[in-house]
Amino acid sequence: MMTFDQILPVVKTVLAPHAALIARIQPVVINRDLNGRVRLIVSANVERETETWAGCRSIVKELAERLGAHAFPAEQMILLEDDMTSVLTDVPGFTLEGFEGVIVVDRLASEGRWASIAPVSDGVPRVVFFSIKGGVGRSTSLAASAWSLAESGKRVLVLDLDLESPGLSSGLLPADKRPAYGITDWLVEDLVNNGGAVFEDMVATSELAHDGEIYVVPAHGSAPGDYIAKLGRVWMPKINEQGKQERWSQRLSRLLDQLEQRWQPDIILIDSRSGIDEVASSCVTDLGAGLVLLFAIDGEQTWSGYRILFSYWHQADVVRDIRERLQLVGAMIPETSAIEYFANLKERSWDLFSDALYDEVPPGATTDELWNFDDSDEVAPHYPWPIKWHRGFAALTSLHTRLEQIDRQEVRSIYGTLVDGLNDFSGDIQ
Repeated sequence: MMTFDQILPVVKTVLAPHAALIARIQPVVINRDLNGRVRLIVSANVERETETWAGCRSIVKELAERLGAHAFPAEQMILLEDDMTSVLTDVPGFTLEGFEGVIVVDRLASEGRWASIAPVSDGVPRVVFFSIKGGVGRSTSLAASAWSLAESGKRVLVLDLDLESPGLSSGLLPADKRPAYGITDWLVEDLVNNGGAVFEDMVATSELAHDGEIYVVPAHGSAPGDYIAKLGRVWMPKINEQGKQERWSQRLSRLLDQLEQRWQPDIILIDSRSGIDEVASSCVTDLGAGLVLLFAIDGEQTWSGYRILFSYWHQADVVRDIRERLQLVGAMIPETSAIEYFANLKERSWDLFSDALYDEVPPGATTDELWNFDDSDEVAPHYPWPIKWHRGFAALTSLHTRLEQIDRQEVRSIYGTLVDGLNDFSGDIQ
């Protein structure tokens, strides 16, 4: 039985005998539509060459037969385009493994773009706090990190981009100090060129910091208003002044640039939604983060989820664009059997990273020119930055009160490795 996962292996098998033809007519686009059905897109010039056109017709005939429900009828399997560049502009695509000049383009119902990795921002350091699954203390860790960084004198900008499950601002701001608007308000107003109306009133300064500053940009304002209706619009693209479509993630990136320019932080901490959805995709791949913290607990959901994501980066041939930004964080290390738990977490992390991200070291070769680490290398991205489970930090809702009463030493005992790592990343090792 033919299923979606077999599409690309079948395409490779069918194309292999036609390598010379593919090289002559490239680029060739394998277009997977919203329903997972395949067509080939080639230059209109191909039809004018009798022998070449016959070869293309032979390819699509076999593809239609072998792909079954995942193909169009053979007579509809080829789309001709005068401008192939326009076909490949601003769409999620990747080179088909083993076939130079063959690009797989996925037409997706959502705007998740895990295969498109934006360059690291030229501005201040940006850090994304991400987790495959929720409930691992990610947002609490971000709040505590912001507090600790500010206590050391830094100006910290914090964004709550967990738009569908907001709450980070409650850990850093009392209810009466939250700003009137939030990220969702700006994204909706920006659609009608009215973002400036809310921009100055979407940032609040936390009173928790003494030596530095914590600027908090919440998902929504102090009065959420018609939040569900607004949330349904934040993902909308916009036609900009140049007449080009601007994806919601591009609009979000523009907002982040404006916030950075206005508030002049030393570091930006971004709380991402958990899971493999379009919000998380935008946070991890689109906002120019130089450091992406992968929160993990030792469970099958964690490892299978990260393996799916890493495998996709491999398939899309972008793994080298993202892997050096990644760092595993060992979340909620238990109080009992902590040594054994951490050892197992490190081993599972090493297995994942060495299989999916690190370069393979051939027999007799050295690692000098390869991206590879020993399993016990404490500066390797697979080596977990440990965060101890602590009853006083278990609930984000009470975190603001907790941080009002805490001292640096207590935060350091729980989050010390994480804070040191963030200081190192931002160029100020404590």
